Amino acid sequence: MRIDGLQYANWSETIFRQMREGGLDAVHVTVAYHETFRETVLNFEQWNRWFEAYPDLIMKGLTAGDIDVAKATGRTAIFFGFQNPSPIEDDIGLVEIVHTLGARFMQLTYNNQSLLATGCYEAEDPGLTRMGRQVIREMNRVGLVVDMSHSADRSTIEAAEHSERPIAITHANPSAWQPARRNKSDAVIRAVAENGGILGFSLYPHHLKDGSDCRLKDFCEAIARAVETYGIDHIGLGSDLCQDQPDSVVEWMRVGRWSKEIDYGEGSAAAPGFPAMPKWFNDNRDFGNIEDGLAAIGMNADEVAAIMGGNWYRFFADNFGPKP
Repeated sequence: MRIDGLQYANWSETIFRQMREGGLDAVHVTVAYHETFRETVLNFEQWNRWFEAYPDLIMKGLTAGDIDVAKATGRTAIFFGFQNPSPIEDDIGLVEIVHTLGARFMQLTYNNQSLLATGCYEAEDPGLTRMGRQVIREMNRVGLVVDMSHSADRSTIEAAEHSERPIAITHANPSAWQPARRNKSDAVIRAVAENGGILGFSLYPHHLKDGSDCRLKDFCEAIARAVETYGIDHIGLGSDLCQDQPDSVVEWMRVGRWSKEIDYGEGSAAAPGFPAMPKWFNDNRDFGNIEDGLAAIGMNADEVAAIMGGNWYRFFADNFGPKP
């Protein structure tokens, strides 16, 4: 089973077919960065059209059982998530509404301070807000997973400790391996893992050792070290693949409506678009390279299966429904 913890591609039939060629059984896709509730609904509508147009390639995912259906029928299950709490605006009641519409992950921040917590680009991190603590409780109740991929350290640790259900860092890497504002410290990863959560290793080049020139062996060895440190149950993949996106979309992701300036994020301001992917991972057809790479460094079949999708499958099964 192969499950990717996060993508935000410029979706097309070509990419859906590449998912099938790569044997991808499920993908968590971003349907909101800075969108309002109504704008997010329009993005759900667009996905409904894709489900209609390509029923032989993709299907909507709501539960882990849908991954079994997708696998049995040769399709990829699509699970929705937000990289910002903007779709719930300032209304806690919308948490249940967006879950009903199909959302299964929501980041509490996207780089900046939000109504809920602090992003990793802020100079100060006061931790969870009062609203943030209440929203986490509501997310726990309905089965909307807390994602802290773009959040600052204190906010993430507090979220892991405050949440009554495991949280996720769907797409980031250990900062000890590659320093970056969005990569995570040992204290952060440990807090997430000790509370049952998962870290999805990212393939975004600015978060890789040696960037676009990162070697497959180095990437797989970093995963192996994380497994040794935090436990096999707490590591997966979250590629952060943003295939075929134009620079205008990159600007929307990083800037939204909060600034009149262009924020290029990590990396060079001379190259505002996405950096080149590593040669061994250009698109969804290349997940087999990671599977082979993990085996090549000595991981056994069960460990490889857990990282490639088994851990995410269990996490989905435990956390996408209402709290027991």
